[in-house]
Amino acid sequence: MATIQPSSIEENEITLGTGMGLLRFGATMDEVRTLVGEPEEIEESEDEDEFEHQEWVYHEEEYLVSLYFDREDDFRLSCIETDNPNMRLFGEIIQGQPLEKIQALMQRNGVADAEVETMDGGEMRLSYEQSMIDLYFDEGILQFVNFGVFINDELEVQWPK
Repeated sequence: MATIQPSSIEENEITLGTGMGLLRFGATMDEVRTLVGEPEEIEESEDEDEFEHQEWVYHEEEYLVSLYFDREDDFRLSCIETDNPNMRLFGEIIQGQPLEKIQALMQRNGVADAEVETMDGGEMRLSYEQSMIDLYFDEGILQFVNFGVFINDELEVQWPK
């Protein structure tokens, strides 16, 4: 399996509360289309979902990227989910890393108050609620990440400046 080489490290850098690379939380659908093109799939939320949203899915050669736009936020980009093998957090590649290494990386960078949950299938979710990031592990190895815009204690979205 060949590794996709980004033209710039920053393209795959997750910045908590801000986005990933050029994709910034708060971007409109048109701005996202200009940056990354048309999605391969657009999925609408189910009626029973708490938040009405659209999910734009991009199929890259070896990974997926899903971008979420919530109606409540005027369909601005509010969340990203990816299993990109080159994704970085705090400058380090995190895909395929063990749970303990990710916990240590977060601790070194002042991100604390983790919650670990074992899912029905045995997978694990490492959540940092204040930092709006969930990291999903299978057999102790990071598989994918879901991260979003910050929300304050009054549940107000804190769009990046």
